[in-house]
Amino acid sequence: MLFHYSRRLTFFFLTTILWLGQVWQQALYAQREQVNVFMGSSGDHGQVSPAASSPFGQLSILPKTTPSTHTGYEKLAKEVHGFTHNRFEGVGCQGSGGLLLLRPFLGGQDTGESLQKLSESAKPGEYGIEFANKIGMKATVYQDYSLSEYHFPSGPKGFSIDLSHVFLNAFVAEEHTIEGSVLSGWIQAKTTCQAGVYTVYYAMDLGASAKWKQQGEHKLIANLPAAARTGQVRLAFSALDRASAVKKLQKWSGISYSDLLAKSISAWNEYLGAIQVEGPQERKSLFYSLLYRTLQSPYRISEEDGRFRGTDGNIHTADGQRYHGWAIWDNYKTQLPLLSVLYPALYQDITHSVANLYRYGKYDFAGPHEPANSVRTEHASVVLLDAAQKGLDIDFPSIRDSLMADTARFDFSSPDKYLEASYDMWTMAGLLSKFGERELSNHFMARSQTYKPLWLNEFKDLSRSDVDRMSARKMYQGTIRQYRWAVPFDVAGLVELSGGEKAFTEQLDEFFDGYYFNRANEPDLQSPTLYYASQTPWKYQHLVHKLAVDTVVQYYFNNNSRGVEAHIDRIYKNEPKAYIRTMDDDAGAMSGWFVMTALGIQQPLVGQPVYYLNVPLFEKITMGKSARQLEITVKNFSDQNRYISKVVLNGKDLNRLWLTHQELVSGGKLVIEASAKPSTYGSENRWLGGQE
Repeated sequence: MLFHYSRRLTFFFLTTILWLGQVWQQALYAQREQVNVFMGSSGDHGQVSPAASSPFGQLSILPKTTPSTHTGYEKLAKEVHGFTHNRFEGVGCQGSGGLLLLRPFLGGQDTGESLQKLSESAKPGEYGIEFANKIGMKATVYQDYSLSEYHFPSGPKGFSIDLSHVFLNAFVAEEHTIEGSVLSGWIQAKTTCQAGVYTVYYAMDLGASAKWKQQGEHKLIANLPAAARTGQVRLAFSALDRASAVKKLQKWSGISYSDLLAKSISAWNEYLGAIQVEGPQERKSLFYSLLYRTLQSPYRISEEDGRFRGTDGNIHTADGQRYHGWAIWDNYKTQLPLLSVLYPALYQDITHSVANLYRYGKYDFAGPHEPANSVRTEHASVVLLDAAQKGLDIDFPSIRDSLMADTARFDFSSPDKYLEASYDMWTMAGLLSKFGERELSNHFMARSQTYKPLWLNEFKDLSRSDVDRMSARKMYQGTIRQYRWAVPFDVAGLVELSGGEKAFTEQLDEFFDGYYFNRANEPDLQSPTLYYASQTPWKYQHLVHKLAVDTVVQYYFNNNSRGVEAHIDRIYKNEPKAYIRTMDDDAGAMSGWFVMTALGIQQPLVGQPVYYLNVPLFEKITMGKSARQLEITVKNFSDQNRYISKVVLNGKDLNRLWLTHQELVSGGKLVIEASAKPSTYGSENRWLGGQE
């Protein structure tokens, strides 16, 4: 009897373990399955792509189509010219990347005839396509290694490779060698906006049966046996040197497609699984699709032994990972703060990587020795101050002199640049104060306040004829109305300059009610947070909900001023024509705004670790996986209940509408009580950007 009982008990435990394993497996894959990688991949609606990629990896695989977008790909296009192996997601200047164009062909040689797409599919980490000539391809990427599998009909076939192919004719130079079945070398190309030069080292193996032939200075042919029905392309990238790429290729040479895909899936779910949300399925898919967009860059550039190449072109060594590929001007308000909340260890390495710009050579856009494709680095010091205020390690003494020298390059030549340079001066004051140089800090704080006469002269009067004209008075991608709010470091001063709290509130209302807000770009991205300094703070809570999930009226686009006609639709749509027309995602900047709004937080002033609260877009959110896990619950959750009536953190009524970074990342339970009616809750405990 005991024997039978024991056997039944064993069977029960085994069954339970198997069931738990299945549940765990389903949970593991849940977030990745929510992602629509085709969101924003058609037309000028985000400039992102469904490329097979790995979190924060520069290697990504996708067809080159005609017509194309900034990523070299258009969802609606049928004509394919081959596959490229890197791109910078969501950026302007017509995009960049497009290295290593590889084309499969049928016959004895490549006739140059384009491939006609029949169907395609993609998820994070993998991409697949079928062509009318019966060639098919699937690819997966894990870190800096990829495996593409092609299937062919019988008969002569092969691959052509163009080592000089780069988007926008940005090719600079290349050098390659062939040893057995392995092609390896380096390619140099101009960075995004063609401001500098970056180098990618690579090693590619097409298998022992491939027969290589030179077809010109930078072009090669690899013929496959006529009887072969499949062909594998193994590719490794390195930002360090050719030897590292070859070593990586050798390390993974025996891995199967399914095993590499499993590693890629695990990597994506590790990042996507940092947040669990409960709510409507459509919104969950939108959320994870946008979270996915924030996890593409900056790119990991260090090898396993800690070696990496700096912007001085030399090799250095670090204890942690190092990253490069910056779009700081675009995403320092949203994507980078989001990473600091969700992935503190990663963000510490990113912080060290930003500091390295001041050690080895910092350029506002890019220089001659970039270790990865990059865009721009303005406001890098703001990122460093913000990280230091959030408790991350900053070796300030080692970069102090470089930071000081950088202030001499601050540009005060136009109204927008004057405000941005003043923000950077405020940042220097904060860094110097934090690290004990109070007298010099006071000097920079005084310099930051010189924006006031400029503001009164350029931004006070809204009756002038050019206040609604894009790029008036030599400003960059914005209007006078939009840039006048760009003083997050001195909100109290901005209220005073506007004529007091009542006038400030009226001017905010005029701005948003008159649809002068430009959601297609970043200059006024954080302006909604200013309602928390107004007489009607609850309008912030309503506005961000509307911008995130409701129909909006948008008159501004990046190729004109007020616009011929309005965009009347949702901004964030989970489809190929997402976002607003001409609205680039800008390396996760715009996606990051939505993700933070969905979590119920926005950082109004990067440089001070405080987040404004709004009603989250989900009834329950769980952030993190450790003892510091934060559970956010919305009481009375409904799309109609957009106003906050109470905030309780770990059982304590906060009586305020903001959290510190430490409160946010320390874990526990946050309960936000929602209401359909505006509330004055927390108005007596306001926090204004720039106050100590």
